[in-house]
Amino acid sequence: MRIVSGIQPTGNLHLGNYLGAIRNWVSMQDDADASGGQCLYFLADLHAISMPHDPASLGANTREMVAALVACGVDPARSILFNQAQVPQHAELQWLLSGTARMGWLNRMTQWKDKAGKNREGQSVALFTYPVLQAADVLLYNATHVPVGEDQKQHLELARDIAQKFNNDFCGDTPLFTLPEPIIPKSAARIMSLRDGTAKMSKSDPSDASRINLTDDADTIMAKIKKAKSDADALPSEIAGLEARAEAANLVGLYAAMAGCDAATVLAEYGGKGFGAFKPALGELLVEKLAPINQRFVALRQDTAALDAILRDGAQRARQLAAPTLEAVYAALGLVR
Repeated sequence: MRIVSGIQPTGNLHLGNYLGAIRNWVSMQDDADASGGQCLYFLADLHAISMPHDPASLGANTREMVAALVACGVDPARSILFNQAQVPQHAELQWLLSGTARMGWLNRMTQWKDKAGKNREGQSVALFTYPVLQAADVLLYNATHVPVGEDQKQHLELARDIAQKFNNDFCGDTPLFTLPEPIIPKSAARIMSLRDGTAKMSKSDPSDASRINLTDDADTIMAKIKKAKSDADALPSEIAGLEARAEAANLVGLYAAMAGCDAATVLAEYGGKGFGAFKPALGELLVEKLAPINQRFVALRQDTAALDAILRDGAQRARQLAAPTLEAVYAALGLVR
């Protein structure tokens, strides 16, 4: 098993990032160790330039994301951790695959439609061909499995289509590319805003009180949880009682995700109790679980030299792994090297 996954380097990392993706990377790393597999995790900085961005912030956010991943348990000694920009084979393979990908395929991508909106003519070529780079990201390493959320399943299907067409067109009876299978992590939690239980927790929310940041200290976490939007009713004893109570469901789900149990278990303990009792318990649980991550993250993000060394080492290992695949693609296409 070879797992490949990427994440865009964004600043102001919060609990939603941790529970939605990063924690699963750590779990997959442990599973790969146990099964003799391999994990490659990359910072998708090449993807980030498909939209308007601030260059200085992109560099800082890339290092900050490395610090967060390592603080959360991604081990650069056991997984290959790198950023795309230091592995030029990603962009190189994207161009080579552009002869196989089809405009019609890309036009059908729902994320393209959503992000481009009505102003498609004003969008960058990079945004349109974004899924081809995603295909290159995983096909370059012959990934067997790729963790995806529901919003990325279509892009993985495109990667499989590109791989299959390339194999059919250029590889005869010996396929070059592995067709990656999706992994939809069962433990990925969708964490909502502390101010609006119907909106996803996001760094773009103007209210800092809407999210728990990985840089928040214990007092800040407790204060945010106590002020989190809830309602006047006591918690129900059954999950059905959370219907139409978005904020209550979010706080119960947050407790369950951090405690490693399901919502029914939480309600079995706190059903019938009000938020005056539940919120302090939730805050204490968050402080207990996040304090070690927070301390390591805050220390690591200041050590630029160490972070750069992690990226250099990971990139070197990734380039070595990618080289044979890229050479085989050039040969299959009849390009003289």
